[in-house]
Amino acid sequence: MTSVSRLAEEMEEFILENGEVYRNPTEVKMSQIVLPCHANHCQELSVGQLLKWMDSTACLSAERHAGCPCVTASMDDIYFEHTIGVGQVVNIKAKVNRAFNSSMEVGIDVTCEDLFTDRCWKVCHAFATFVARRADEQKVVLKPLVPHTQAEQVEYSIAAERRRMRLIHDDIMTDILNNTAFQESIAEGVCCLTRVESVELVLPPHANHQVNTFGGQIMAWMENVATIAASRLCNAHPTLRTIDMFHFRGPSSVGDRLVLKAIVNNTYMNSMEVGVCAEAYKGEEPLRHINSAFMTFEVLDDEGTPQPLPPIRPEPKDGKRRFQEAIARKKIRLDRKYIISCKQTEVPLSVPWDPSNQVYLSYNNVFALKTLATRKNWVLSHEKNKVTLYTKEENRFLCFRIESEMEVPAERAFLLLSDLSRRQEWDKHYKLCEMINQVDEDDVIYRVVTPSVSKEGKVQDFILLASRRPPCDKGDPYVVALRSVTLPTHLPTEDFNRGEVMCAGFTIYEVSNTISYYNQASSGVLPYISTDIAGLSSSFYSTFCRCSQFLLKNKDITFVFNWRDTI
Repeated sequence: MTSVSRLAEEMEEFILENGEVYRNPTEVKMSQIVLPCHANHCQELSVGQLLKWMDSTACLSAERHAGCPCVTASMDDIYFEHTIGVGQVVNIKAKVNRAFNSSMEVGIDVTCEDLFTDRCWKVCHAFATFVARRADEQKVVLKPLVPHTQAEQVEYSIAAERRRMRLIHDDIMTDILNNTAFQESIAEGVCCLTRVESVELVLPPHANHQVNTFGGQIMAWMENVATIAASRLCNAHPTLRTIDMFHFRGPSSVGDRLVLKAIVNNTYMNSMEVGVCAEAYKGEEPLRHINSAFMTFEVLDDEGTPQPLPPIRPEPKDGKRRFQEAIARKKIRLDRKYIISCKQTEVPLSVPWDPSNQVYLSYNNVFALKTLATRKNWVLSHEKNKVTLYTKEENRFLCFRIESEMEVPAERAFLLLSDLSRRQEWDKHYKLCEMINQVDEDDVIYRVVTPSVSKEGKVQDFILLASRRPPCDKGDPYVVALRSVTLPTHLPTEDFNRGEVMCAGFTIYEVSNTISYYNQASSGVLPYISTDIAGLSSSFYSTFCRCSQFLLKNKDITFVFNWRDTI
């Protein structure tokens, strides 16, 4: 990316549709030139130093919004795509995506700039959670953040879903380890002593203005001992590739002795996982658990190709547990990277579903619909009696949005529309809808049969994951998101044409009393709505009218709806 294109990209971000120049008030930028004192043996920026800069920048952004001191609570997965050399410039940009009650999510973008070639490239992207804390220990209620640009609206909307995923992160790990089918036998491997233990004294330069140890400083120390443990296994200088999502479990302050322990938990074909634990104490007090993190390293040759690593034999006592947990974390890490980190157009329409990745598929399902809902430049194609049809061409997909006001409470509409088994009561395209799997209270997998659109006359079926979400905060919509998944128990058959849905669903706003239906139409869906889009038919209007009548008919039914009731 050249400096000209960078400037154009930044100007697009800061100019609103009305022509006014806008800059996010929480945005903080830091630029640092990499000096030899910041580098490792390869003359590349130490990841520990980068983590310190990232944490400092994000903390300043959080404090700018909160108006009071903030501490690091957690950090999501970080994937380091490129290294940074001595003499190059690190550009870090952080801004608050959304404020909740007393915590907020901060998005962090890191790029590298080569001053001699005028090139710029992405290094990593991260999401950190900060908690506001006053000196008097009084609870802080953060002011809401109002998004202005489309990019801010997307991050604001998805931040609630990312927060939900963080809260259940530990439960996902527990579920995988409790699955007997997941337990793998331990192959013979080399016995290698990789344990590392180090003690650091927290001094004033390591702490903030409230004498709390910087989260970035703790991460830097943890990265240091993890690198030593990885080096003992491979007898080489490893490269840190990923840091798994982690939480700070307790505070640390000036005067603490920080005990850092690291060990290689497991090795794979070309990578290894190192577990790191940070504990603190003062005087003769017992150790306090501050943080645990899991880092993945690779050993690269001169051409940057990862080299094979030997399998290891777990150490006695808790070695087997750490060995198995590392395998589970790798599964979680790959699922999260494949489903969440990829762009929507890079993920296959139907992703295989299983219990270990259902949380991330649910996240991706809601993420896709919320992202589609925040798209700009929709074109009005048709309007009739306050029912409007908007379209938008995007890559190889045709997106459409049908919108209308509703005469029933938003929560009632949400409960009725999230039950796909009742959709055939108002949607002629749903000839049959059967529940396959009640995943949990928020996610259900259905099989839907629709009329034929093929010359052979075969009817079409879909395997759909339906994910519903109530509002996270006042002003948020109710969401019912749909996408295709694949199940080994329901493979395509010769009697049906298997269709696929990339992104579809409803958003229901209580404040404006509006309901919108979205669909990112793939080839399997397009034949059903092609005449509507062309304006040659008004069936979309008739369908929406039947939907409104369905909602009105059932608005006064007094029952507590739960998808489990339909099993």
